[in-house]
Amino acid sequence: MDRQAIIPSGMQGIYQEWKMAPGHLSGGHIFLTGFTGVNPDGSISDDPEAQMRSAFDQIGSVLSEAGLDFGALVEMTSYHIGLRDHLELFKSVRAEYVKEPYPAWTAIEVAGFASEGVTIEIRAIARAG
Repeated sequence: MDRQAIIPSGMQGIYQEWKMAPGHLSGGHIFLTGFTGVNPDGSISDDPEAQMRSAFDQIGSVLSEAGLDFGALVEMTSYHIGLRDHLELFKSVRAEYVKEPYPAWTAIEVAGFASEGVTIEIRAIARAG
């Protein structure tokens, strides 16, 4: 089976430091790592909406590197601290990015993330080509 790491410009540090690909092409799908609200420069906004947009923008970078857009998503799982506090906000931000046919989606409340101050992480799978 052919496999290929998808590493957009500016995300080489993720691949080298964390030993994980931002995206991985395998079996006709691209599996995206979970992207948090941490910006590519390492900063974290206190604003949940800014974190959501940062995570979606990073997903968009991986999709673009693979020649795809958000219409290629087939599955998405979002992890939240304070899910009920910002679910409606997340739904509205998400609606700006995802396209029909909408991907399957699961939202999960979690206790925490690796980086302090993060409130969101999004993991996704896209169809390739």
